Amino acid sequence: MASYEWFLIFRAMVGIGEASYSTIAPTLISDLFIRNVRSKMLALFYFAIPIGSGMGYIIGGEMSKATGSWKWGLRVTPALGIIAIILLICGVREPIRGEREGGIHITNTGWLQDIRALIKNRSFTLSTAGFTCVSFVAGALSWWAPTYLQLGFKLIGSDVNTLDVDYKFGLIAMVSGLIGVPLGSFLAQKFRVYWSSTDPLICGAGLLISAPLIFFSIITADTNTTVCFILIFLGQVALNLNWAIVADILLYVVIPTRRSSAEAFQISLAHAFGDAGSPYLIGLLSEALKFVVLPSLSLGGSTISVYSDIVEFRSLQYALFVTVFVQILGALFFFFSALYIEKDKALVELAITGGSVSDSVHIYNDETESESQDDTFGT
Repeated sequence: MASYEWFLIFRAMVGIGEASYSTIAPTLISDLFIRNVRSKMLALFYFAIPIGSGMGYIIGGEMSKATGSWKWGLRVTPALGIIAIILLICGVREPIRGEREGGIHITNTGWLQDIRALIKNRSFTLSTAGFTCVSFVAGALSWWAPTYLQLGFKLIGSDVNTLDVDYKFGLIAMVSGLIGVPLGSFLAQKFRVYWSSTDPLICGAGLLISAPLIFFSIITADTNTTVCFILIFLGQVALNLNWAIVADILLYVVIPTRRSSAEAFQISLAHAFGDAGSPYLIGLLSEALKFVVLPSLSLGGSTISVYSDIVEFRSLQYALFVTVFVQILGALFFFFSALYIEKDKALVELAITGGSVSDSVHIYNDETESESQDDTFGT
């Protein structure tokens, strides 16, 4: 079997482990902490996404530079994984589901019953759709932005060093995560006191703010490198407002015994239709757009190589504009979820405190909705 095929197999196995960790870890946090302390712990946990991604660019690039081989950028990761395993074994205990919240009386239900109840939970489904849009944009930018920036900087005559661009983009991802993730959590905790639907509104606002910033960063890649990097940084900060808040939303609109299923469902959708699919879709669209861009450009006095660079740049630019529309769509999902989040959160609190299913009529006046909660409580 070819080395590339083995690489794909082992990379898929790594992905399975990462997916399992991402599903279970937030639910452990939910069982260890409650209320604002949980929000802070989730913000700390979700530092891993932007900071880890940024470190990947920086460490991978530096290892490649030091060793002369890109493979050493990947060989560093097993050592970090071993450290994580040791810390988990030595420092993490298995908590009792719902113990800190007083919901240990809630019985477990089957996986299919969990999924049926989650689909009926509009706050969960809409916030999951919004989170999928966030993942779509994050995946597309992490994969294609360095390549796009290299093409743009090359067209304006800047000295292009692939590792240098990767390093700067990785640094932007790290710093924007350091600012954006805790900022989102801080804003949510501060304004949640005044508006119960604050969380999805902040998520939606973050996407709406990020959309024009990303749009203009795409526009300026072939005109001004400094402005382009600043806009990417600000756009990433706004995008990163979502990570910890979305996890917090899931934990308080889903009962404790169902949260692992909810995490698995949300992460599966976010990866399948978000960061796993977006790089492929953007690449496919970019290749298709070359046949549109090519006839519209005039060769003039340009050399064939320059002309080829322009075609590559423009086709990728138009393809990346899709991320802007996806951000607007994600904002709409979050805004719609704000309409239901107060009621869904109240139902979970009712279940945790031992309220009966019939009590949900006081929260939902609609008879059909109150009947649907039979699955939600799992009692």
